[in-house]
Amino acid sequence: MTITHLTLAQLEAGLDHIRQAPKEAGALELIVRRPSAGAREVIEAGNLVASDGLQGDTWKVRASSRTPDRSPHPDMQLNVMSVRAVALVAQVRERWALAGDQLYLDLDLSEQNLPPWTKLAIGTAVIEVTDQPHTGCAKFVERFGVDAMKFVNSPVGRSLRLRGLNARVVQPGTVRAGDLARKL
Repeated sequence: MTITHLTLAQLEAGLDHIRQAPKEAGALELIVRRPSAGAREVIEAGNLVASDGLQGDTWKVRASSRTPDRSPHPDMQLNVMSVRAVALVAQVRERWALAGDQLYLDLDLSEQNLPPWTKLAIGTAVIEVTDQPHTGCAKFVERFGVDAMKFVNSPVGRSLRLRGLNARVVQPGTVRAGDLARKL
């Protein structure tokens, strides 16, 4: 499959569609576990656990530059991305998992709609949006292009959280693709 990275103008043309995402509740369309560095495993259902985030994911063994001892950051257990944003930058669904997030929601993830400490019920679990920013990295540029990084990290991109948001598990439970994620 040959993919040409979109230009900044092409990406900006998709903003209206992203802004039309549901505000109160939307579908969990994809769950991705990262069992090892660079590996992605699309799963139909997963367990969210307060100590581990998504069970079977490597969050709990990943060093964080945002903690003094480089331990995994407790407010960065889960990475959540908008399906509308990832569909735009990835262009085909088979490439969504390359973004590296675990939960992909059809929901307005903007700071205005989901300020830090907002809780979301998904399946039998509850997660909480944290105040830790989620920004693109060199891998994001490699997979989706420099303009995609500029797009998600622009002032508009940050306010809409086009790169996604960080969250933590506050009530353990099971999530399944197709579950409704709703604001509490």
